[in-house]
Amino acid sequence: MVHIRRFIRINERINAAEVRLIDPDGKQLGVVPLQKALEIANQYDLDLIEVAPQASPPVCKIADFSKFKYNQEKKERLVKKHHKQGRLKEIRLKPNINEHDYQTKLKQAMNFLKKKDKVKINMFFRGRQMEHLELGKQILDKLIQDTQQIAQIEKEPHLEGRVMSLVFAPR
Repeated sequence: MVHIRRFIRINERINAAEVRLIDPDGKQLGVVPLQKALEIANQYDLDLIEVAPQASPPVCKIADFSKFKYNQEKKERLVKKHHKQGRLKEIRLKPNINEHDYQTKLKQAMNFLKKKDKVKINMFFRGRQMEHLELGKQILDKLIQDTQQIAQIEKEPHLEGRVMSLVFAPR
C-alpha cells in the first residue's frame, strides 16, 4: 500500500484571504480574515492549522500542532490495525474423498470464510481419474451447495491440466 503524505499548512504557510475558524474547544467562530485568525491563535498561544484546504473558504483549527499531528497518526494506525486484507486460502481435494474427510474439508473452508478469507478449492485428478471428471464435478457442486449460505462463487469451477479449481469469496 502506497501512503501519500498529506502536507498540513500551519500559521503563515496558509495562503487564503479568509478562513472558517474553529477554536480549541471545537466551537465555530465563523469566517474571519487570515490575519485575525492568526492573532486569535497567538492569543491562545497555539497554532493555526489548516484542516480542510479543499473547502471554500478553507477550514482552520486553533490547536497545538504536535498534539494534532500525534492524534492524526494515532487515527491512521488504528485504521490500519482494523483493516484486514482478505487472504486466499487453499484446500486440496481428490475425487475419491470419503464422507468424513469431505466434512472435515468443508468445516475448514467454512472457518476460512467466516474469517473473511477467500478459499480456493483444488480438485486433483491422478492417472485414470481423468476419465471420470464428472465425479470431481459432483463433489465441487456439493461443496457449492453446502457453502452457499456464507459464500459466493468468485470463479466458477474450471479444469487446468489435471486440476479442477474454483474460488469462494465470503458474503
